[in-house]
Amino acid sequence: MSEETKIQDSTVEETVSQEEAAAEAENQEAMDNLVTLKKGDTVKGSIVKIEDNQVTVSLGYKYDGVIPLRELSSVQLDSANGVVELGQEIELKVVSIDDDKEKLVLSKRQIDAEGAWDTLQANFDNGTVFEIVVADVVKGGLVADVGVRGFIPASMVERHFVEDFSDYRGRTLRVKVKEIDRENNKVILSAKEVLDAEFEENKTKVMESLEVGQEIEGTVQRLTPFGAFVDIGGVDGLVHVSELSWQHVAHPKDVVAEGDSVRVKVLKVDPSVGKISLSIKAAQPGPWDSAAGQFKTGDIVTGTVRRLVNFGAFVEIAPGVEGLVHISQIAHRHVATPFEVLQEGQEIKAKILDFNPGEKRVSLSIKETEEAPEQAPRSERPERSDRGPRVSKEDLNNPNVSLNKEGMSFTLAERFGDKLSKFK
Repeated sequence: MSEETKIQDSTVEETVSQEEAAAEAENQEAMDNLVTLKKGDTVKGSIVKIEDNQVTVSLGYKYDGVIPLRELSSVQLDSANGVVELGQEIELKVVSIDDDKEKLVLSKRQIDAEGAWDTLQANFDNGTVFEIVVADVVKGGLVADVGVRGFIPASMVERHFVEDFSDYRGRTLRVKVKEIDRENNKVILSAKEVLDAEFEENKTKVMESLEVGQEIEGTVQRLTPFGAFVDIGGVDGLVHVSELSWQHVAHPKDVVAEGDSVRVKVLKVDPSVGKISLSIKAAQPGPWDSAAGQFKTGDIVTGTVRRLVNFGAFVEIAPGVEGLVHISQIAHRHVATPFEVLQEGQEIKAKILDFNPGEKRVSLSIKETEEAPEQAPRSERPERSDRGPRVSKEDLNNPNVSLNKEGMSFTLAERFGDKLSKFK
């Protein structure tokens, strides 16, 4: 063996010896550390394995530590997958050490909670808005991991009522701390307060941009017996039932439905009370515009009695176009009240006496469409009832005849005629 070969072999043996020594020293250090490790200590490690019910962490000790599923988060988890990643460096709290079973139990939840309370308290004091991910849907609301268990009551999730929260798991919500109680480990969050504040801010901007008479597009949000609420850019305005159509509307559902796109005209904006009045019919051509070329004085039309009043009847002769039949124009005979001749919903024929679309006024006559009855000859006409029965001269001088007020109704000529003749 040459001298050069001996030198090479000696170098290899020395290198191997150094590596073994280093490994032995590392193992010794790990064992020394393990001996000094105790419950409650904070350690750092790297995720080396992820299972459904636990996560394995390498700490550089004699054996690896595990994080049970219950110690991984402050909320209940179905699996460890998605909570941490392989290779992730993580800070943990030692929960327990069992050298006999070579078991080291660690907790991520306890580390998260230590810093979470201070952060949550600061967020509560400052009214800070922050994001959370819904971890679970439970009875009465939602649960989120905010370092500790955060609860969002059902009434604090949305501005509107939500019947089913099943699809909220995994959603990201913007919330504020509504209530915090560290002693009882209680944190109440609210997403509704954030949405309310954003709504009011947007409402102010929208109302400042609106002008009376402006026409815009909107979406019907909800219906009530007195009208429809229409969304016009994140803010609702009311279309009163009387402003839904030029025709009479019994209920808004007869004209529009939730989700319908409609064009509306701004009637009134009142920032002091946050109210916006809108009209659908005002954004459409009015019935009087089309009626101007449809009717003229003298026309015989068919209409429907819509309303009866003491002085006459209002008759609709076209959608949204009503005319008045005065009580004197209902019939050729004397009519004491329209209710004795007509009824609402009745279809009648009428003659247009006067048509003024500019003033939205139509005067109608029903009797002008009917032939007047023939008058009886004068000789056959009955005596006027207001004159009362005639009284003879004999009756006047007869003390046995009783004359009441009606019987005294006779003419001056009949009473004094014979006496007046003496002055001729």
